[in-house]
Amino acid sequence: MIRNPVVAGQFYPASASELKAMIAGMVKEEAVKEEAIGLVLPHAGYIFSGPVAGAVISRIKFKDTFIIMGPNHTGAGKPLSIMTEGSWKTPLGEVEIDSELGKKILATSKHLEEDERAHIYEHSIEVQLPFLQYFKPDFKLVPMVFGHPGGAIYKEVGHEIAVAVRELGKEVVIIASSDMSHYEPQASAQEKDMQAIEAILDLNEDELLKRVAESNITMCGYAPAVSLIVAARELGTTGAELVRYQTSGDVTGDYSSVVGYAGIIIKGGGK
Repeated sequence: MIRNPVVAGQFYPASASELKAMIAGMVKEEAVKEEAIGLVLPHAGYIFSGPVAGAVISRIKFKDTFIIMGPNHTGAGKPLSIMTEGSWKTPLGEVEIDSELGKKILATSKHLEEDERAHIYEHSIEVQLPFLQYFKPDFKLVPMVFGHPGGAIYKEVGHEIAVAVRELGKEVVIIASSDMSHYEPQASAQEKDMQAIEAILDLNEDELLKRVAESNITMCGYAPAVSLIVAARELGTTGAELVRYQTSGDVTGDYSSVVGYAGIIIKGGGK
């Protein structure tokens, strides 16, 4: 299956030349590169969240495979969905799925299911791809979409990912695709987002789950973030850093109802 883009021309330009030019204005190619096990990246329209994603991606040493976990905004498909065959198309070309790793993760997991339906119209993985293609056109992808089966299961999936990566001896970067607070006043969004960000920086998945629930933090990708923290810790992370945070209000000037965007590097993973 070729998964065709669904938000090209909406979230980012549909023209390859315009898309490359837009990304070029949001990255720093001369930035010092470092080893990363994982990233937390936003997935809104590039005008809003692109500078955050670009700041993070500019800082990392690229691997051949990226595991990208996104939340399920559409409600379609299985609760925990993975694609292990085919490719994803963007205006910058096709990204092949790493079938070897995808099938290993699927075989290792008690929870993930092979399912294309959850991915067809979901934007949270798609918007990451052009930024990655800009730096490395030939990387491979393992896409996963997360519904809402619960915190204990997210943690188990993180463990299963780490086991599969270790057993294959793969070097990967794992991305949790997530925006932060949705449609709250700037001050409230910032306060809640920093609670979630601090838990991620502490690599404390239980605290992240607790804060999301107790403070009603509308972070759409907290589930992928939980799995990322568990996997990164098992794969030997050396710590995490918040690279950039901003809100939609910083772009529009309207701070009455904003969406937050955080870019985080979870470090380590070098051999």
